[in-house]
Amino acid sequence: MAAYNGSSAPSSMSRSDVSVFPPVPLSAEAAPFTPDSWRLGSSSDVEKQFSRCAAKLRALRADSSQLREDLNLLLDQLLSENYNKTLEPNINIRPEDMCSLLKHVSCLVPLSQEHLVIKLCQLVHHLLNQLKVIMDERTLDVLLNYTTSALKVCSTWTHSDVLLALSTIVYGNGPQCHQHLRDLLGEDGVLLLYSSPSQPNVELRRVALTCMANICLRIPGQAPLDDQYRSVSFRVFLKTLHSPKPPNTDELFYCMVIQAALKGLQCCLSGGKWKFVGEELGSVLAALKRLMFQGTPGVSVEWPPVLYPAPLPQYEGLSAPKPAEPPQSSEPLKDAAGSGKTSVNKKRKSKGKGKKTSLQESRVDDEEEVDCETVPALQKGGGRGEGESLSKPSGPSLYPSWKRASSDSEFSDQEGSAQCKSRLYNARIRQGALHCLLAVVKGVEKRTLYGYWSSFIPDSPIGGPPPLTLISIILKDPSPKVRACALQVLSAMLDGSRQFLAMAEDTASPRKSYTPFSFLLATAIRELHRALSLALLAETSHQTLTQVIKCLAYLVANAPYHRLRPGLVSPLWKQMRPYVRHRDVNVRVSVLTLYGALVTTQAPLPEVQLLLRQPEASNSSTGSFTPQEPGFSWRQRDGVSTPPTPVKPFLRSSQTHSPHVLRTPEEVDSAPPWLLQLCVSLVTQPREDQSDSEGAGTAGGTALEPSPVRLEALQVMSYLVRGYFSLAQACLCEIGQVSARCLVETDPSIQLHGAKLLEELGTVIIQQYRAENKVSESLRVPMSQVVVFWSDVLSGPLNRALQSEQHPTLQTSACDALSSILPQAFAQLPDKTQLMCITVLLGLTYSENYLVKTAAVRALGVYILFPCLREDVMFVADTANTILAALDDRSPNVRAKAAWSLGNLTDALIVNMESVGVDFQEELSDMLLLKMLQAATRASADKDRVKSNAVRALGNLLHFLRQSQLTRSVFQRPLEDAVLALVKTVQSEATMKVRWNACYALGNAFRNPALPLDSATWSSDAFASLCHVVGSCKNFKVRIKSAAALAIPTNRGSYGDSKRFSCVWCSLAKALENSEDTNDFFEYRYSDSLRHTLSQALLHLLSVSQSQDMPSLGASLAGEGGRGIKEHLIKYLRTEEGGGEEPEGEKEAGGDSFTPQQRIGGLQQTLIRLKELEAEGEGREEEERSKEMVVHFLEDLLQTCEEP
Repeated sequence: MAAYNGSSAPSSMSRSDVSVFPPVPLSAEAAPFTPDSWRLGSSSDVEKQFSRCAAKLRALRADSSQLREDLNLLLDQLLSENYNKTLEPNINIRPEDMCSLLKHVSCLVPLSQEHLVIKLCQLVHHLLNQLKVIMDERTLDVLLNYTTSALKVCSTWTHSDVLLALSTIVYGNGPQCHQHLRDLLGEDGVLLLYSSPSQPNVELRRVALTCMANICLRIPGQAPLDDQYRSVSFRVFLKTLHSPKPPNTDELFYCMVIQAALKGLQCCLSGGKWKFVGEELGSVLAALKRLMFQGTPGVSVEWPPVLYPAPLPQYEGLSAPKPAEPPQSSEPLKDAAGSGKTSVNKKRKSKGKGKKTSLQESRVDDEEEVDCETVPALQKGGGRGEGESLSKPSGPSLYPSWKRASSDSEFSDQEGSAQCKSRLYNARIRQGALHCLLAVVKGVEKRTLYGYWSSFIPDSPIGGPPPLTLISIILKDPSPKVRACALQVLSAMLDGSRQFLAMAEDTASPRKSYTPFSFLLATAIRELHRALSLALLAETSHQTLTQVIKCLAYLVANAPYHRLRPGLVSPLWKQMRPYVRHRDVNVRVSVLTLYGALVTTQAPLPEVQLLLRQPEASNSSTGSFTPQEPGFSWRQRDGVSTPPTPVKPFLRSSQTHSPHVLRTPEEVDSAPPWLLQLCVSLVTQPREDQSDSEGAGTAGGTALEPSPVRLEALQVMSYLVRGYFSLAQACLCEIGQVSARCLVETDPSIQLHGAKLLEELGTVIIQQYRAENKVSESLRVPMSQVVVFWSDVLSGPLNRALQSEQHPTLQTSACDALSSILPQAFAQLPDKTQLMCITVLLGLTYSENYLVKTAAVRALGVYILFPCLREDVMFVADTANTILAALDDRSPNVRAKAAWSLGNLTDALIVNMESVGVDFQEELSDMLLLKMLQAATRASADKDRVKSNAVRALGNLLHFLRQSQLTRSVFQRPLEDAVLALVKTVQSEATMKVRWNACYALGNAFRNPALPLDSATWSSDAFASLCHVVGSCKNFKVRIKSAAALAIPTNRGSYGDSKRFSCVWCSLAKALENSEDTNDFFEYRYSDSLRHTLSQALLHLLSVSQSQDMPSLGASLAGEGGRGIKEHLIKYLRTEEGGGEEPEGEKEAGGDSFTPQQRIGGLQQTLIRLKELEAEGEGREEEERSKEMVVHFLEDLLQTCEEP
């Protein structure tokens, strides 16, 4: 939005008002001469002038005879001042004074005085645009009424200034203008009239579009514009973008119209959720893709009006050549996005990197200067005709078109100025189109956008001209800002695309008959690697170079390298080496971000493991690329480039070896990874270049690296420890020293990352010692070293960090680090160290900061499972009381972690009950158990994330209670409430995790033989709830847990009378029959495990059944239903150990670990027991007949299973 340039000073100014410049002696030390009239007026002068004019305006009356002359003079004086707060922040004009002035003047200027109306509109735009004032509702309403009335009353020649003022008034105020929107954007609205492509006045059209864009603009926190008017504006903007340039229209004016339409489209797309109807999305993408290449030299293609989703690339067709001119083609773009031949002459071309033109050396990052000074070689009239370019294509080069510029001017001054403006305006259009595309990418669902990827992301073309994509812009556009925008769009497209890119695969040889989509996707990933690597070499703008590296990081984080042929990561890894020493801080940070992505993607990746094992010399000398920039390294002295200084060795194992001395394979394997050495150096070593003013601090007169670099280096160290600890574990103590050093620094961010690194170290050591990970003892960190490591850490700055009340976030991370101690190592720490850890954590649970309290409660939940602590009754009691207090905290985060810790504490009670026995149960206070039972019951009615662990604790407590406690009257009501809480949770609409935890908890309670399942009133409710969900719940994991719970009771009496037993049997049989009925694929994967658990439960019921149960069992096993049950039981009995195939990490507790022989043996024992049953009482004959039917069923089943 252009600001008003001001008008001439009033003619009444006398000569005496002109400043007289004081004499200044000529001297080399004298300050540059700056006349007072050139300076912005001092804030006091501007404010005084504004106040003086405002006072005179307030004194004017509408019936004054000199009103017109006075208004004209005062408006001129106000317009002559510069109120730009960006240039002069000391200007302090109160918003209420400005609003009062504008309201008053609008009452004085009649609409019949059109020249004064124009000046008032210019003043409104001038003040609002420069002072950035937020108007009150009254002022907004007054000015809106005035400008909309002016559009209706005044002549057309005034409408341009009126609309300019209106666009400033409505900026960000669209929702507040609802009373006037019908006049502006209604069916015959003035904005629709002036913004129409048929409008002959281009300036009116531009201002009308700008006004519509400002109406659609949404300030964060505001309600969005009404969908009706937003849709109207959207269609106008889209129609403008698709409309051709009117004949006899100046190119620059038309560019301004397109810029306004792009701005409006971006405001529409960013103003809230947007739903594209029909082909709108394809139409928008087609328009934006065409404008992405607006004014790009050498591009002349026929653009489609709509893009359609397709998995294959959509190539634009060449336009028909004119008879008198050489054919237009996009062939010059081939060296950017063409075939793989580009890399053939890479080495030869790079030799000429030092021969730069003066134009290239003077390249700056500012768009205007770049666009006005650079003359691309591809444009018409250049040093070589297009016909020659097509017939004699230049050899492959790493230089994009904007770097191969002619050094001689080929235009006159006037022509050069016009060309300069044209390039500048076209670059703004390209930038605006990319901003709109970024809004589309962020606003459209990822799955919808995947269909259009082929229009913006290339694969390797087999022949013909390369497609015009984002890569073409990244490699070829002359404006660094446009290239940066294209990189941002590409990064947004790659972000979160892991699930889509996971389909890519090229490890197998491609089929000759057709090309699979997985191979096309893999080819696109390779092409992105190749193109971004070229952009990395050619880019000289630091800001754009940062975007290139960030885009590579997004690509690396989402690409499935384990499904691609090796060789993509290694060149990139080596290519980034020189940029670690780049003089720009942001580039260095982005390089570390990329290395972080490389060591986290599918870790541990074999190719990355090999790269980490390579010594520094091979990394720095093999396959590294030299960036195309003089004075690249920021570590230089007196302008003389020195070789990269090797990272100072920080490990004892590497101090005796120079990076350039050959090592034995054993020494290479034991040496720390180069990347780890680099990160330690960046965190701890002082910078070599003391001239850089962005140091993080000084130590002994030497500045460390800037804080962002050190933080990212610490982050990479954490990633290395997490994914490649086997390579870094030899440096355990040294990494701990780095973390300890970070904890004593003054920068809270450095301290925080140091604590995070400690936590990561502790976590991976715990994972090494877990039995399920099956890490051999020789590959683990020795226990003695772990004990020494934690002894040093706990005696150092971690203790101070735990007590740092002024930094609660640091305290939180320190608690997390403290909870990552290996339990076996904790037991070997000195007693005073153990006591210190426990005391600090118990004290921090009373912190006023909820983050600290949450972390401390969680850490206690970890410690309660330590073998050396869980049998300590005093520690268990202290921890329990602390957790019970946290369960009543007002913070849901604290309550959630307290419930989790209570679940862990009750897990420890069950372990102690099984290992220690009754002695531990008797030592634990009955009243404490009662409080825990009541607290867990209350928590089961809390939010789902609290409830899921509360029901787990309830199941454990009901399992733990002894007969003597259950018979006490004080336990009767809490016991009933606890069971009913579990029943209610099982039947509720809570999340599935909560419901399957509740089912598991009921099964856990059934393990307690002291519970009166046969006589308690709540027992029937418990069995009924499980019988209901085992066959009706949509979630198969809930069914599995409920079926497993129904198979827990070990004696027949626990199932109650024969009616309840029959209900349980029928529910399980019906669930087995319907175990394949699901429409959800994600549930179907659990169907095998469900059938396995149901079959096991049915056989368990048969094993405990009595004679009174035979009629119901015989009726169920007879006929068609019995044949279906038999088929499932045969499959169960023959299934190998494991209970059906499930997703990794999803093994259910409902399965068993019995072999087929053990299951058949159990079935034989059941058959023998049933044969020995004798029926008693009434119905004896019926029971005998039913028993024979059941026995026959089992004999037939056993015979079938024993057959080979």
